[in-house]
Order: sequence, then structure tokens, then C-alpha cells
Amino acid sequence: MKVLLVGVGGVGEAIAVVARDKPWVDQIVLADYNRERVREVAQKLNRPDKFPEEWIDAGDKQLVLDMARKYKVDLIMNAVDPIYNESIFDAAFEYGCTYMDMAMTLSRPHPTDPFRQCGVKLGDYQFERAEQWERKGLLAIVGMGVEPGLADVFAAYAAKHLFDEIEEIGVRDGSNLEVRGYEFAPNFSIWTTIEECLNPPVIWEKGRGWYTTEPFSEPEVFEFPEGIGPIECVNVEHEEVLLIPRWIDCQRVTFKYGLGEEFIRVLKTLKMLGLDNKEPINVKGVMVAPRDVVAACLPDPAHLGDKMFGKTCAGTWVKGIKDGKPRQVYIYQVADNEACMQKYGVQAVVWQTAVNPVIAWELLNSGIWKGTGVLGPEAFDPDPFMAKMAEYDFPYGIREM
Repeated sequence: MKVLLVGVGGVGEAIAVVARDKPWVDQIVLADYNRERVREVAQKLNRPDKFPEEWIDAGDKQLVLDMARKYKVDLIMNAVDPIYNESIFDAAFEYGCTYMDMAMTLSRPHPTDPFRQCGVKLGDYQFERAEQWERKGLLAIVGMGVEPGLADVFAAYAAKHLFDEIEEIGVRDGSNLEVRGYEFAPNFSIWTTIEECLNPPVIWEKGRGWYTTEPFSEPEVFEFPEGIGPIECVNVEHEEVLLIPRWIDCQRVTFKYGLGEEFIRVLKTLKMLGLDNKEPINVKGVMVAPRDVVAACLPDPAHLGDKMFGKTCAGTWVKGIKDGKPRQVYIYQVADNEACMQKYGVQAVVWQTAVNPVIAWELLNSGIWKGTGVLGPEAFDPDPFMAKMAEYDFPYGIREM
């Protein structure tokens, strides 16, 4: 398999690290706008034959298309912020190869009633083109990271094996990670964090469909496993809510994130000051997006691993009926930052995200997963994926609740 990896930030690097010694991976083209970052990652991997370096502008569809043609790739892996999804997605379609991302095309709030009605939903751009992909015999797998991605696989596994009827599927994410030496340092892309946390969260209910609510609404305390403990979680916009109901029969789907009071306070301040805006403004004759300024002022998550301590948990809580009795389970994966740094040289959050697309690559390469159109992770059989997790040093747990 030959892969064009667009984006070699923290997650892109981790993807390359996970795939580095896989014999079925012939080549991964490391492509990024930041030439120094490409060189840094390539030097760590130390396999110039397998990991060629390239400069790319992810927002330029023609450049992405030309790069895919140059290397005759089988798959384009989108590992950049989702503002670039449309150009990469369209380039893969025009070139004629498999496409994969870890976050879907962006939403736009409803113009007059943003906290009750959906405007443009996450992934709408991609799903509107699903028939075109299907007619052309091409496959796009969207939302194949950890959340979305692994969480969706867990939902499919629960529906297949653990429940006869499902009342609610709720993705719950929490951690006790600390970044020492910084008053505020997100462990993931701040651009993406602002997007998902400040947009109106989406909820899905059977008979009602998708609707929105206020950011940080419906707080609940969720008990996370492996020593992380109880954390308050709140509603956040996330792809799982847009994906799961398309393939899994259930009554309700939610996503709640354990952000913490301080993190929410900072995000609310950014919103109040307009620093969450992704549209460029004129600053002394220079057009610049406020959100890009915020990102530039914060440390790069890819270089925080040695300052991070603790664990992060991604998982899917499912409530329903099995054999006529009520049941609740939490299917989860926990990553310890110290272990990730020692074994793989990357921090826990990016490693936990990166393993999933590589497992999906392997299942596609072997023909175990296949299809056409625009599909989410839950559209595939979850069993081969979950069987592979142990081979990738990526164990999961199931907790009865």
C-alpha cells in the first residue's frame, strides 16, 4: 500500500510511527506545509526510501492531486485540520483512490436559531457526494481516528454483540493529563478544539433527528476507569452523533467531553473576544485569522509529550436491553502518556488517535474491510478491527455499569 499522508503534525507523525515497520506498507509520503516539520519527522523515522518528504498546501486541490499522481498512491490520508477537508476529499475523488480522514467537513450554525436547529452539519459536504463516490466505485472512510473512529467501532460492536435493543449511545471522553510548565496548553490541535467546543453541540433522537443545544450543556459526572476517576462531562459537537445513527438502530446519540472548568473558562473568553473566529481580519494591513493567532501563541501539542503526565480515556457508553434485562456498558481504551513516550516517542492523545487509521489501512489492504461511497467506521464489521487491537498494543476494556 502506498499512502499520501497530508499533514505531519502530532497525529501525522504518530501515524507514520505506528505504520513504520508494517510490511504491507510500501510507502508513506510525508507531506506538510511546514518543511522543517517534515524534515524533523523524516529524520526520526530514518527510512528515506519508505518516507519521502514533500511540501504541500493542503488547501490547494491541484497540488494534492498532483502529489497523488506523482507517487501513484492507493490512499490519501487526511491528517490536517478539517478546514482543508474539502480540497483533499475532492482531490482523492478526482484522482480515483481511497480517502480517509479523522474529522469530517465543517459545520455552520443555523443562521437564526443556532441552539435548537442544525445549519450545515459535520460531514454534510461529504455525504452529499456519497452517490458520486459509489457510482465511481470509490471509497471514502470519514471519521476514522479515535473519536470519531474507535468510538464508532465500539458502538457497532455493542450493537452486534451486547444488546438486543439500544436506548442511548453516548461517547464519553475524559483524562487526568497534566501539562507541566504551562498555565494553558491543549494536548490536541487548538484549532480543532475551538471548533468542536464552541459550536452548538448536536444531539440525535429517533423521531426528531438531529438538533442542537447550548455549548457545554447537560453536565454529568462520569466515572472513568483505570484510576482516572469521576469527571464532569458536557455536550460538545462531535462527528459520532452525525455518524452512528446512519448505521446503528438506537433511540438517542450524544457526545460529552470532560473539559474541566478552567478549560471551559478559557474557551468562553476566546469566544467573547472573537478570538475563535477562523475568518481572516485586517490587522495593520495584514489579513490574519484570529484563531490562527491563538494557535501560534500556544505550544505545539506534538512537542508536549515529555511534559505531559497521566492517562486519557476514549470510550462509548451504551444503554439498552439484553435478553429482556436492562444493561449498561462502557467500552473504552486508555492510553498512558509515560508508556506512549517510552515505547513510541509520541504523546498519548496523538498515539491513541493514530493507531486507528493504521488498523483500518491494514483491513482495507487485506480486503477484510471494503465498500464504496462515503462510509463511517460503524458501516464495517467491528470484529476484525477489535481483534487487531491487541496486535497493535492497543487493548480495550468493557465495564458493566
